[in-house]
Amino acid sequence: MPASEPALGQIPDKPALEGLEAKWDSAWSEQGTYLFDRVRAAAVGREGVYSIDTPPPTASGSLHIGHVFSYTHTDVKARFERMRGKTVFYPMGWDDNGLPTERRVQNYYGVRCDPSLPYDTDFTPPFEGGDNKSSRAADQVPISRRNFIELCERLTVEDEKQFEALFRQLGLSVDWTQTYRTISDDAIRQSQLAFLRNIERGEAYQALAPTLWDIDFRSAIAQAELEDRDQQAAFHTIAFPFADGSGSIAVDTTRPELLPACIAIVTHPDGPHKHLIGTKVKTPFFGAEIEIHGHHLAQPDKGTGAAMVCTFGDVTDIIWWRELRTAGGEHLPNMTTIGLDGRFLPSAPSSVADQDAASWYADNLAGKTVFSARKAIVEKLQETGDMTAVGKPFNHAVKFFEKGDRPLEIVSTRQWYIRNGARDGHLRDELIGRGKELSWHPDFMRVRYENWVGGLTGDWLVSRQRFFGVPIPLWYALDENGDRDYDRVLVPDAAALPIDPTIDAPAGYTEDQRGAPGGFDAEADILDTWATSSLTPQLAAGWQRDEELWNLTAPFDLRPQGQDIIRTWLFSTMLRSTLEDGRAPWRNAAISGFIVDPDRKKMSKSKGNVVTPADILASHGSDAVRYWAASSRLGMDAAFDPQNPTQVKIGRRLAIKVLNAAKFVLSFPVPEGAQVTHALDASMLTALDGVIRDATKAFENYDQARALEVTEAFFWTFCDDYLELVKERAYNQADVGQASAALALRLALSSLLRLLAPVLSFATEEAWSWFEEGSVHTAAWPDPLGIDGDPAVLSAASEALIGIRRAKTEAKASQKTPVSRAAIAAPAAKLDALRAAADDLRAVGRIVDLEFTEAADFAVTAIELAPAEEP
Repeated sequence: MPASEPALGQIPDKPALEGLEAKWDSAWSEQGTYLFDRVRAAAVGREGVYSIDTPPPTASGSLHIGHVFSYTHTDVKARFERMRGKTVFYPMGWDDNGLPTERRVQNYYGVRCDPSLPYDTDFTPPFEGGDNKSSRAADQVPISRRNFIELCERLTVEDEKQFEALFRQLGLSVDWTQTYRTISDDAIRQSQLAFLRNIERGEAYQALAPTLWDIDFRSAIAQAELEDRDQQAAFHTIAFPFADGSGSIAVDTTRPELLPACIAIVTHPDGPHKHLIGTKVKTPFFGAEIEIHGHHLAQPDKGTGAAMVCTFGDVTDIIWWRELRTAGGEHLPNMTTIGLDGRFLPSAPSSVADQDAASWYADNLAGKTVFSARKAIVEKLQETGDMTAVGKPFNHAVKFFEKGDRPLEIVSTRQWYIRNGARDGHLRDELIGRGKELSWHPDFMRVRYENWVGGLTGDWLVSRQRFFGVPIPLWYALDENGDRDYDRVLVPDAAALPIDPTIDAPAGYTEDQRGAPGGFDAEADILDTWATSSLTPQLAAGWQRDEELWNLTAPFDLRPQGQDIIRTWLFSTMLRSTLEDGRAPWRNAAISGFIVDPDRKKMSKSKGNVVTPADILASHGSDAVRYWAASSRLGMDAAFDPQNPTQVKIGRRLAIKVLNAAKFVLSFPVPEGAQVTHALDASMLTALDGVIRDATKAFENYDQARALEVTEAFFWTFCDDYLELVKERAYNQADVGQASAALALRLALSSLLRLLAPVLSFATEEAWSWFEEGSVHTAAWPDPLGIDGDPAVLSAASEALIGIRRAKTEAKASQKTPVSRAAIAAPAAKLDALRAAADDLRAVGRIVDLEFTEAADFAVTAIELAPAEEP
């Protein structure tokens, strides 16, 4: 039976979507609708909890339409599980630290960090409100590290307020009391603790090695943060003379400026120069004696078939440097020419044998950018005759930091790494096995994860030479000369965390020993932002801080995220959980597709085609935007045209119809003791049972698009056909079938509002409040009613109604025009169904005499309009 009759005064005369977001966000906050019920969770145990490892957006700018898209997918699932009776743990985090945040702060305030400067307690930035475009560092005011970090914290807090406001407007059912910041004291403590445990178990280590380096951010970059971009290049053919003076070998290179750092020539063992392997040559002009080596990665059909090995031009150079050996079995040398600022070092490498060449290097290359140095060397080699040709320009892929503006260089630096399976087959196999334990939605996304794990070429570089982030919690003992002893790493006690080693002193030392011989020196680097973000389950659920909460939520039920960060966020979280707990951190991974523009190009800031959601939400309403997002299946790209958002408009129409239909249905009072007795009413409710079963199964399978599709299709049948068919009976208090119709309408409305609630969160809540206590979002998910009916009755009646309407339209008559006689032909199997709905068909069609005849095909065979009444 339905709830008590609605207080009709609460239903607006003209229901509207405008204002619902503010109204219901306020109500949900006041009533605690989405709070995680810790007491109930403890009572029901882990299996009664549904926990979500929500993506923490980077607080360094503005949200875009892609955020709306993917976060809606998560919210729809959260709402479904909550209505199914689960205690939902749905936190929100803010990813504050990282290079994008620092760049935004630099441009927003017109400052840059100079760690050598003292802290200024009264510092005021030169301005506020920069446009977040790159600006020259020379124009930015240098400030101390502490001042810079304070500005980072100030701006991220403001960004987070804006993000939360937009997410609330969108209707995310997040528990806003369960939030975390990746730069808070708790997050720093947990991130530092996890890293120290990696060191303790031998999973984290330090090494001096070639490093991909961004010369603008002045920081090392990990493999997962790389992207290839097309850049113009040209082959330069250089003649390398044989050391015995007997001739030369021609070598093609796109980076002639690295000739001073050339340590070998490489050719394929089966290539055209295989007979020269082992031969000694000299670098032209610079005079370093080097050897020709064979290696399978050399391409015999590329250029002359011989290539320079330099330290370092690209990642292949690193492989050759590591794997090749001299005739005496020694490693090849590392001859560095490019500094951390991207400019050539003051002095030529020690391998440059010719003193005149070394002097020329100092006068013509030192301090030059890569571009200027290339120009100088090309001109010099053309002058000496050592460069025999310069080819036509062509485009080729060059490595960039995904958020950087200039190609990466490769420099040798000392960095911290975490083992990730790249050089450990057992760990790699374990990580792939963990991926197979997950349920992937869609399943084909698993392949991207496995391909990434199988294609790793090096361990995870986790140290960054930046300022705003989680400090690496270490110091180094200094020897009697004041130099770091890298074999004596000083580690804090876990109870002392969080720490900043640049401020705090290690146990057993005093502050006056900082930097002094025999004292200590702080690790100034911070952890990569992914080294903290890889711990989002731990940060959100109290690992090593609130063990009860951790045990109630971990491993999490869901990791929702974009496909482009499978290689970073998903993989790194899987790695940390495998190393720490020996298990996958979640049970399900839901991967959203990309948003593409009308030309099917992925939306991105770099392409300038990103759409910010504020205007769309304001113009069309949040339910309309949620509908657009929920209409797309996981893993599938969705097109969005801000000039003509067709799907958004369809969603708005549906949300408005929900309000209007609810008002109409609630206008029919349900008599006490009403029962469903009419065949058409039972038919509709039986069909609705099938929708409930299909939608429930779809939601369980993370297919919110399918759930919406079947529900929406039935809803329009309900409104356009069933409501029209029964409204005359529902109005007529004298009709014995009135109670059946009114009850069926109310039952259907209750179920439909709950079926649509995960998607149309505001319209359904508004309509629900007109006749039910509490929130639709904490109401029980609808179960099939089990009323015995024949779905064919509604189907046949709907088909007949369409035919009657069409016949009137073709007769150029109003749908309200009375009909003296109508005849409907139908197959025998449909006749009984039609007769069961005959009275409602007569009423809606205003038909006096309705006849049914058997025929092979369904058709309205006759319709006679009643004569117009005399005026």
